[in-house]
Amino acid sequence: MILTLANQSIPVLKDAAGIAGNIFAFGLFLSPIPTFRRIIRNRATEEFSGLPYVYALLNCLITMWYGTPLISIDNILVMTVNSIGAAFQLLYLTIYIAYAEKEKKVRMLGLILAVFILFAIVVVGSLQIIDTFLRRIFVGTLSSAALITMFASPLFIINLVIRTKSVEFMPFYLSLSTFLMSTSFLLYGILNWDAFVYVPNGIGTVLGIVQLALYFYYKGKTREDTRAPLIVSYS
Repeated sequence: MILTLANQSIPVLKDAAGIAGNIFAFGLFLSPIPTFRRIIRNRATEEFSGLPYVYALLNCLITMWYGTPLISIDNILVMTVNSIGAAFQLLYLTIYIAYAEKEKKVRMLGLILAVFILFAIVVVGSLQIIDTFLRRIFVGTLSSAALITMFASPLFIINLVIRTKSVEFMPFYLSLSTFLMSTSFLLYGILNWDAFVYVPNGIGTVLGIVQLALYFYYKGKTREDTRAPLIVSYS
């Protein structure tokens, strides 16, 4: 009886973790708003780079594809969060291109085109794999590699915080959202027995803890800076 109740509760807990992950992800998706408000206000991209958003778009598209029923079963919440993430990246890139210099416009448009071509190659190529297990392994490996690389990107910021003893370029709510979202999808992946979800998000959880620990350690030593940094961490 107890075992039956436990088995019945697992899908509920898994869905709850996935829904929580979708909610916490909005903290990441909305974090670049100050940067883009500044771009719109000044009508210029200044020294800000659009590359993090190009990479985030590719990451969201590949992970979204992994979450579709064509690749993995019962991962709809992975698909939804990355679909929303891809939409946000496209919005940010559209704003960036609108205010960028001509040379930057051409470059960014070329990179976005390359992202969609690469994504199309992944989609078409994976569908050529008849064995559904091997198809999942192929796309899951690409998705995990993209997520691990993304979660490793804050290592530069962590190093900067330690060197400067300042958290001005590591916003608290971004670090908190990263931790909460990663932890939610870590639990989601464990409850779904999906290593392609829980391994990268486990790494993200650890890095999130490190960022929060550094924030609280150095926050009293941080001076105010009016120049909002370009946020590079997405999921």
